[in-house]
Amino acid sequence: MTHPAPAAPADRPAPTRIVSLLPSATDLLFDLGLGARVVGVSHSCDHPQARSLPVLTRSIVDSAAPQAEIDRAVSDAVREGRALYQVDGPLLDALNPDLVVTQGVCEVCAVTPGTIEAAVRYLPGCLPAANVLSLEGRCLSGILDDLRALGDAAGVPERAGALAAQAQARWDAVQTVPHAPRVLTLEWTDPPFYGGHWVPEQVERAGGVNVLGTAGTDSGRAGWAQIEALRPDVTVVLCCGYGLGDNVAFARALDPQRPLGQVWAVDANALFSRPALGVVRGAEVLAALLRGEATPGQSERIRG
Repeated sequence: MTHPAPAAPADRPAPTRIVSLLPSATDLLFDLGLGARVVGVSHSCDHPQARSLPVLTRSIVDSAAPQAEIDRAVSDAVREGRALYQVDGPLLDALNPDLVVTQGVCEVCAVTPGTIEAAVRYLPGCLPAANVLSLEGRCLSGILDDLRALGDAAGVPERAGALAAQAQARWDAVQTVPHAPRVLTLEWTDPPFYGGHWVPEQVERAGGVNVLGTAGTDSGRAGWAQIEALRPDVTVVLCCGYGLGDNVAFARALDPQRPLGQVWAVDANALFSRPALGVVRGAEVLAALLRGEATPGQSERIRG
């Protein structure tokens, strides 16, 4: 299998049986109006209209474990070269998709093409390389490129182009704050990781100064001494893979003696963790909280 799937040639019919192995792709497929073609999803896909679909993946890590335990399990698996996710190869074969969507951005976040290849290598109906699309967006422009690539692969390029243009216009219209507060984003709190990929770009779009992390690069581990020395004006807890309720709990558990400025929790799943159109709304929510305005159901001020 190769990672990118080329656009379907004009003489090849558009795919009618699509498997999505990451939540952001599932969200994009439904945004494109292609939900009726989706026949299977990952265990993390939580789009309301996808919850009854067959689930093809499982994580080797217990997502209900404490953060420190999850971090140790992930670190051990990565060090030992073990995949963090398992794909049900026989079910994938039985579903007989003509397009499988996965990603190559982060092996911690979702299934990669290599995991699919290992799962179906010895099955009689093994997918050809052209049927696997790997999304690679690491910043807003990359996410919009992924949207257009998905539209091309699924035979709806005009629809994808229109959605991408609308998202870009909305991004450009975000009302930034004038005072440029120093902002720390925490993608994990025990141990602390700062946000990467598109998150620094979201902070900057909202008018903040991102104190750790660079747009388009990976998230990273930081020490508390390093973080405290930065003395951010605002700290946003957006732990990857969690909604607002969990992030409120993580934010409240932070040591109140640490100089973190205002502390906010947000719905990371909907607004920050996934390379989908929700990142545009995430920039809008960040701009609001930097003005001191909570967005019910999406952000909550914890202290400061």
